[in-house]
This record gives sequence, structure tokens and C-alpha cells, in this order.
Amino acid sequence: MRISILSLFTCMLLMTSCQSQKPELVWEENFEGNVLNEDIWNFELGDGCPNLCGWGNNELQRYTKTNHQLVDGKLIITAKKQDSIYTSTRITTKSKKEFQYGKIEVRAKLSIGKGLWPAFWMLGSNIGEVGWPDCGEIDVLEYVGKEPKTIFTSLHTRDSYGNTVNTKKTVIDDIEEGFHVYAVNWTTDKIEFFVDEALLYTFMPEEKTSAIWPFDQPFFFIINMAIGGNFGGPEVDNTIFPQEFVIDYIKVYQN
Repeated sequence: MRISILSLFTCMLLMTSCQSQKPELVWEENFEGNVLNEDIWNFELGDGCPNLCGWGNNELQRYTKTNHQLVDGKLIITAKKQDSIYTSTRITTKSKKEFQYGKIEVRAKLSIGKGLWPAFWMLGSNIGEVGWPDCGEIDVLEYVGKEPKTIFTSLHTRDSYGNTVNTKKTVIDDIEEGFHVYAVNWTTDKIEFFVDEALLYTFMPEEKTSAIWPFDQPFFFIINMAIGGNFGGPEVDNTIFPQEFVIDYIKVYQN
């Protein structure tokens, strides 16, 4: 009987331990109301000049405060072409909402067309001190209209940046239809990328030097839709405008 009671007590402890490790929802953005909450979001405006002209990628768009709207709990970013000028929106949570580790997911509907480059991504909070790529970059979702039905999930570090080798290009036949959930599971050891709960790519280096693994610090979020540029271009189909990139929600889970 003593063994049986001890075993039962051990099992209860193990169950409690496992339950305590279940990730909890610690933050979510559901884009409620009529305007973005600027206690959370920063607008990045213009063409990036003089410090980062073309936003570092020879992109064509100018970012404004007027190329987005909140409708029925969704953020809608609209890319437009007016005369010879392309406009869009880029927002970040830098210095306002930053997270270290956890499962981060976004439910989104892609914009479609050659030249478009919608993305949900993350940069290290120390970018102001060390610059890019030393701060690290996590690309949860990238799509370029010149490669239909294809999702890019990538990481940039000092050891691997620009044309990174830490990437996976995945063809998903229905990715341009409706909403899908894009996620990363980020721990002290690895970063896993998912679409609709299917694992696409895992980065788990044995060495964790700052050049290989700058992912031991808080990161902030970026949502934008670029046009053209080194990755999205060089050709832009001007017949597609306007085009919408729609974000339903962002959720962060941590143990």
C-alpha cells in the first residue's frame, strides 16, 4: 500500500509539473477599435532616407499613416499606386512590446501580385546599439508575389545574413486562399517555424556564439507590405493595385 500511495503522489507531482509548463497566452493584439493603439505600435514613415534609403533593399514604396485601416477586428494594409508613387504601411512594436522566447503566431491573409512583399517579422531590441544583422532577425512570414504559392521562413544573423542559408522555402498550394496561421516556437535552444501547425523548418545550431545565435534577448514585431526591392522585385505588375494584406491577430504564448 505504501508503494501504491507513493506512486500516486509521484504521478500527481508529475502531472502538476507538466500542467505548469503548458504555455499560457501572455499577450494578444486583436486590432479592436477604429485606430491603432500607439501605446503599442510605432509608424515608420517615408522611403527610409537619409539613413536607410529604400529601406535597405531598394524598395519602391513610401510608408504612410493612411494606407491602413482597422475593420471588424482586423488590420488591413493597402498597397497603392498613385501616378508614379507606391504607398503602403509599416508598423513596429519597438520599445513598446518586446518578447524573449515563446510561441508567437499571426493569422493573416496575403496580398497577391508580382512585386508585392508582405511580411511579419522580428528584430532584436539592441538594434540601436549593434545594428543589423548583429541584432538578429526572425522572419515568421515572408511572401513575394513573383513566386506564387510559396512561403519563406528565415533567420538573419552576423554569421548568415542577406542571402541567408538559414531559411526554408515551402510551396503550399492553398496559401493564397483565405487566412492561415504562421508561427514560431522560440526557445533557448532552437527556433521552429510553422504554417497552420505544420512544422516547416527548425534552426538549432550546436554553437551559440553571438554571431550565430543573437536570439537570447527580447525582440519586437514588424508588420509591413513592401513593393519591389531586392527580394520583392525587380518587376512590379502595376495592374494589381490596390492590394490588401490583412492581419487578424497576433498572439504570444510563454511558459
